[in-house]
Formats: sequence, structure tokens, C-alpha cells
Amino acid sequence: MQTVVTPQLERMKPKLLDQVRDAIRVKHYSIRTEQAYLHWVRSFILFHKKRHPAEMAEAEISQFLTHLAVDRKVAASTQNQALSALLFLYSQVLKKEVGEFENLQRVRKPSRLPVVLTREEVNGQEWLMASLLYGSGLRLMECLRLRVKDVDFGYQQIVVRDGKGQKDRVTMLPAALTEPLKRHLEKIQALHQQDLREGFGEVWLPDALPEKYPRAPKEWGWQYVFPARNRSTDPRSGKVRRHHHDEDGLQRAVKQAVRAAGLTKPASCHTFRHSFATHLLEAGYDIRTVQELLGTPSGSPPYALRKGESDKRARR
Repeated sequence: MQTVVTPQLERMKPKLLDQVRDAIRVKHYSIRTEQAYLHWVRSFILFHKKRHPAEMAEAEISQFLTHLAVDRKVAASTQNQALSALLFLYSQVLKKEVGEFENLQRVRKPSRLPVVLTREEVNGQEWLMASLLYGSGLRLMECLRLRVKDVDFGYQQIVVRDGKGQKDRVTMLPAALTEPLKRHLEKIQALHQQDLREGFGEVWLPDALPEKYPRAPKEWGWQYVFPARNRSTDPRSGKVRRHHHDEDGLQRAVKQAVRAAGLTKPASCHTFRHSFATHLLEAGYDIRTVQELLGTPSGSPPYALRKGESDKRARR
């Protein structure tokens, strides 16, 4: 039986998505989160034949999430993202509490040991971003969003702003990367100067910083350490800017390098972070120090000690 869509319901749908979008931007979530949340809210509505979410609750959410697990066979992380989007919709937009999801079928996350590369395998990488992922323990997006002002050559450290959990932290800048990174920044500064001469050179800044510091978006210190090759139009403001390097491009480069090196391990960008933690522990660093460098919560073991690995290393 075909669902009858009334003009009133058609007007409600875009209005609701606009409310979700506005609520996300008030929270200063990333554009990637905004796109993902809007996608899942839209999918939820379509799954239930365009019923308004205000008319639904826990049972309908459980049905949708179970559908993702059973019929679409999505990964656990995908199901969790959909759940987060719907919880945001109900708590932040509809102001409606949802209770327990009794009949929800959860996707089981496969139990896999984290892949760790040996020092010889890591040293074979030839590009600067991958070297920072390993040498500083940065997450992929932390590396790509790194700003020039947060690289401190004097103290050989990197300040990670607004990392996971919206927390700042300081991690090490390996001495071996100092000169390569300086040479890289010289090229990027020349590119920035060219953008300025052509009437561009403005970078995206978070929160209300552009209003407080109007000149900041064009200042050298706020530019991305790893900018995109080409300028693009910001989907939110419509301004033409040079965004940071695309994450897919770096991931492809790492995969190609892994294949070219003849490695049999399923290594990825995140593997460098695992290797960073493991090698620090092997070098005698205590767990607490490694946790701080990684930006993991206190009490959460670093990668090298997860999944049942012996804790003998922790007592060294």
C-alpha cells in the first residue's frame, strides 16, 4: 500500500532537517558530522514511510537500527553513528527523551588485534604526513587539521587543538622531522602568499574567531600545515578557500606504499598510531605518558596493551 504524503508533511520534513542542521552548527560539529547526521535522520524518516519523528520513539528507532544490522549488514561503527544521529535529533531538536532499546539487534564488532608495524616497516615511509602519524601519534584528522602556529620547533612539540573529546593536548615532534617539516612549510608559505596575491588566502576558523579577529583567517599562523592542492568552495559559507588535505588522498597513498613495500600486514593510517604507542612502551615510556601523548582517557590502556596483550610492559 502506497503511503499518502500530505502537503503538510512535505513542509515538515525540510523544516526539521533545517532545525537539525542549525542545532549541529550551534554545537560547532564538523561538516562531516553534519552531513552524516542529516543523512541518518533523512534515512530514518524514509524508512518509516515519511512519518514525522515526533510521532515515533524507541520502538521505531530500534526497528531502523535493527534493519541496518540485519538487512543492510552495516559495520558496528556505522550503526553507532546512526544511533548517535537519532539521539541528537530527539534530545537536541525534538526535546524528547528516549528510553531503552530493548529489541535492538546490535552489530558485533569483530575482535581483531591492532596491527603494529616494525620500526623497519615504518621507516620506509617517504611522506611527511605519514611520518607525523607515526612520530607524533596523531589521529588522521588531527594531522590534516594541524595549523602552522601549533608546530613548536623550539620545544620540539605539537599542540593538538580540539582533539577527540574536544580536548587540547601536547605531543612530541620528532627531531628527525624538524628539517623536512621546515622545508615543507617554506613551500606552503609561498603558496599562501600566492593565494593572497590572487585575492584569496583565507582559511576556515572555528567558532566565532573570525568575528573577534577579522584578520586571523589570512594570517600565516592559522593556515593548515597540509593544505589542499586546489582551492574549493566552502559548502556552508560559499566562500572560496584552501581547505586542508583530503583524508582519502592520504589513505590511498599509505595503501599504495604498503603494497609497493610488499607488506602483508593490513596497514592503514591508524596503524601508525598503534605503532607509535607500542614502540614508546618498548622504549621504556610509562603508560600514563603514552596516554597523554595519544590523548586517550585516563584508565584506558593504550593500543599496545589492549585486546588481552600482556601487561608486563606496563611494569617496566
